[in-house]
Amino acid sequence: MTQTATKAQPEAAPQPIGGEASVLEAPLQDSREWQAERLRLLWGRRRFFLRATAIGLFVSTIIAFLIPKSYISTTQLMPPDSQSTSGMAMMAAMAAKGGGGLAGVAGDLLGLKSSGALFIGVLRSETSQDRLVQQFDLGKVYGARLVIDARRRLDENTSISEDRKSGIITISVTDHSPQRAAALAGAYVDQLNSLVSELSTSSAHRERVFLEERLKVAKQDLDDASNQLAQFSSKNNTLDMQLEGKAMLDAAGTIGGEMIAAQSQLEGLRQIYTDNNARVRSLNARVVELRRQLEKLGGTQTNAVNGTSASPGQTGDPSAAKAGGGLPYPTIRSLPLLGAKYADYYRRAKIQETVFELLTEQYELAKVQEAKETPSVKVLDPAKIPEKKSFPPRLVIMFLGTFLVCAVSVVWVLGSARWEEVDAGDPRKVFVKEVAGTVKARLPWAHSNGASPHGAGAGAGVESRAEEDFLRDSDLKDK
Repeated sequence: MTQTATKAQPEAAPQPIGGEASVLEAPLQDSREWQAERLRLLWGRRRFFLRATAIGLFVSTIIAFLIPKSYISTTQLMPPDSQSTSGMAMMAAMAAKGGGGLAGVAGDLLGLKSSGALFIGVLRSETSQDRLVQQFDLGKVYGARLVIDARRRLDENTSISEDRKSGIITISVTDHSPQRAAALAGAYVDQLNSLVSELSTSSAHRERVFLEERLKVAKQDLDDASNQLAQFSSKNNTLDMQLEGKAMLDAAGTIGGEMIAAQSQLEGLRQIYTDNNARVRSLNARVVELRRQLEKLGGTQTNAVNGTSASPGQTGDPSAAKAGGGLPYPTIRSLPLLGAKYADYYRRAKIQETVFELLTEQYELAKVQEAKETPSVKVLDPAKIPEKKSFPPRLVIMFLGTFLVCAVSVVWVLGSARWEEVDAGDPRKVFVKEVAGTVKARLPWAHSNGASPHGAGAGAGVESRAEEDFLRDSDLKDK
């Protein structure tokens, strides 16, 4: 008896272990059954899933092709030269004083790690963006009535970055038109060059501006002096007073010598012949003519109208003396006065010409020096018209849209099945039905057969009363 009892105790020990295993296998079996039921439910609604997938693919395809294409045009700029650091510092200081859209460019000048940060600030400034908005009429392109809205859209479509290691600046512009995207990217570079030149305040720039203004005044003075000299020369038939005076003295000497020779010959003939002789009269006429020509050259010709001759000490208008002589050149008597006035006009014209030449030379040197001190923008990769669109990714949109519709359909099927499994007397289900009925009564387009909202509300009230009666009957049965 005692041995049997001792043997029966170890045999009874495994029984609880077998009970625990059965308890663990029960939830696993229930989980497998639940999964099988859900899979069977999904398999039974496979046609619905196929239709939903086809509809999702169709709708996502339409959406993908309705989204307008976008293109990105990119240009890259080389980092500025290190030699132009001083010029950029002056430019930043001038921008800070100027205020407005460029005031923030130089606000943190001492904290700039490279000159490329200053270029990016200039490109992001309101002045640069406003010029681009006006140049390309972006208000009309973006459908923005206000300039600030067009500027904001342009800023959103523009990406400007700088490589920390190489210092290369990249400008990328996104637009629906590939031509406009490339043009905007190139216009950013042009605006950068223009603003850098305008804001440069180096000594060479100031010198160049001063010389430019001074050249305008010197050019006007030179034109005035040249016109005065030309008018004086045209009025008095003077070209070069020195050469002209020398030529007139040579001509007067020649005529005077011929006249002396003719007079000597005439006096010889008068010793032999009378005054009525043909040869005497001929030589006499020649002497008279030579004397008249000599008087013309000297400016002492007798006035044919008044019968008077100008005295050697008489002074007057040189042009009048020339006109009285009827010669196409001034007389010897008027040469001193004409020479003095001509020298005055000629000296003024020569001085203005020399000043203009010196200013022009200095102006060209200042331009070269300004170009050295002004930060230069070197384009590494110019903006090109993009050949491929950057957005939208149509295949991705179609795949995601189809997948989303499939996922929603699966959730809908599983949720509907779970909703049907809930007891109709569940307070939560009753509450949801009440909310749905109330919302449906508030929406006019949700009524069927043209029922009025009041009719729908009445129906909802009848349904609510029926549910209350059902709950009351169920409570009585429980009791």
